[in-house]
Amino acid sequence: MGSNPYSALDCHRNVAAMATLSVKPGQRYTLPDWRTHFDLIATNAERQRLASHQIRQEGRVLRNETNNQTKWDEYDNRTRLLERIEVVNRAKETLDKCLTDIDTEIYALTQMKEEAERALQAKNLQLDVAIENLTLRESRRDIDVVKDPVEEELHKEVEVIDATTKDLQQKVSEAFEQLCLLQEARQQLNFAHRGKTEAVEIDRTCVSLNINSPNISYKVNPTRVPIGTLTPEEWDQITQYNKDRAEAEMKAASDLREAMALTIAQTENELEAQRVATEFAFRKRLHEVEQALDELRWQEKNTLEEIAEMEEDIRRLEDDIRAKVVNLKLAHTRLETRTYRSNTELCRDQAQHGLTDEVHQLEGTIACLNQKLAQLQDALDALYKHLDRIQANIVYKLNSLTLDNKCMDVRRKLTIPAEKFVPEVDTFNRTTNRTLSPLKCRQLELA
Repeated sequence: MGSNPYSALDCHRNVAAMATLSVKPGQRYTLPDWRTHFDLIATNAERQRLASHQIRQEGRVLRNETNNQTKWDEYDNRTRLLERIEVVNRAKETLDKCLTDIDTEIYALTQMKEEAERALQAKNLQLDVAIENLTLRESRRDIDVVKDPVEEELHKEVEVIDATTKDLQQKVSEAFEQLCLLQEARQQLNFAHRGKTEAVEIDRTCVSLNINSPNISYKVNPTRVPIGTLTPEEWDQITQYNKDRAEAEMKAASDLREAMALTIAQTENELEAQRVATEFAFRKRLHEVEQALDELRWQEKNTLEEIAEMEEDIRRLEDDIRAKVVNLKLAHTRLETRTYRSNTELCRDQAQHGLTDEVHQLEGTIACLNQKLAQLQDALDALYKHLDRIQANIVYKLNSLTLDNKCMDVRRKLTIPAEKFVPEVDTFNRTTNRTLSPLKCRQLELA
């Protein structure tokens, strides 16, 4: 059998490859190392199983303990919630009684206050008339809002009325203030009552919850203490304070009702002299306003005549300016036409000089006329502005006369029985002036 050169070559390549694998770089372990590593794994497995068994036993003990603790904690807290519901309900029942009592006292004090107000109203008709006069005269406008003798007399009238009814008005004011205090105490009681009702509902909802409730879930920081949280002692103090304050206000209201019942006895009407003085001041003021109105109407008539004359002069001046403009256009045209003369005929002769002077003269004349026209128009504007002021003041005076006559018509109630009183409307033969003082404003609120 002959030799195969390819087989020999393959054998050579295999030998070379084996030589290459035998020298592959890398760490080589010894057989003892291999056994040590195996023993270590087995030992660690035993240790881990022992530790796992210990942990499992501890976990079972912990589960039993925590289950028992959880059940007792839930039972204890359910009991605490039920006890708290009972405590809050007792406090709520106390507030219910206080609310009923304070509503009764508010009604009784309101009735007494209204009785005192009716007595005051019946004996202070002139106070009502004075207040109405002052209110009407508040509608005066601009310069007519003056502090005149009528206003002084009306203030005196209010002061005299106040002197005769001071005690009763004071009691009405005290009753109003006490009603405010009672309402404030009631609001506090009502607020506390609503809070306790809501607290009871919330606690009942908490009691109704269990581990099978569908709406239980994790909450963000549920153990936080909200701002404004009170201790049980503070809660008790606030509840007792609300009750004590309501009882104190009811005691004060009861005492005030007794005092008001003793003061509802009023004097007769002693204001006739002041009424006469006030109406005399009204008539005197009416006469002054009528004189001023006549003067303003005369000034209005003369100003309108001057405006008419001024407008006529302006119209004539504008006609003159338009005529001068036509003359200026004529001179301009003549000068422009003469510029077309040819050759030696284009000379500055006497006609050229005359036309040039005419242009300058006309331009100066037109400027003077325009200046005067501007002055006339400014004067006309000033006349119109002053006419507006005059007419505005006429309106103010007419308004004052109307208001003062209405005041005098209202004052007829002081001398005419109510069943026979028929108001007169918009008569121009009486006058009154008056502004509201702080004293009158207070009496208007009380009356």
